[in-house]
Amino acid sequence: MARKAVVNRGKCAYCGACVAVCDFFALELVETYLEINENCNGCSICVKVCPMGALSLVEV
Repeated sequence: MARKAVVNRGKCAYCGACVAVCDFFALELVETYLEINENCNGCSICVKVCPMGALSLVEV
């Protein structure tokens, strides 16, 4: 099974730390929320750097 990052929007501070470390351009700050697109390969780097613990990986 493949993994994908998901965001808990209630915890996300929209700081952009995850966007800055994503080598796959899978994360984007859009107005007032974080969007995760189909480029996400589940590498987990964004999950590790999120200071709010708003990102997690799920099996898809």
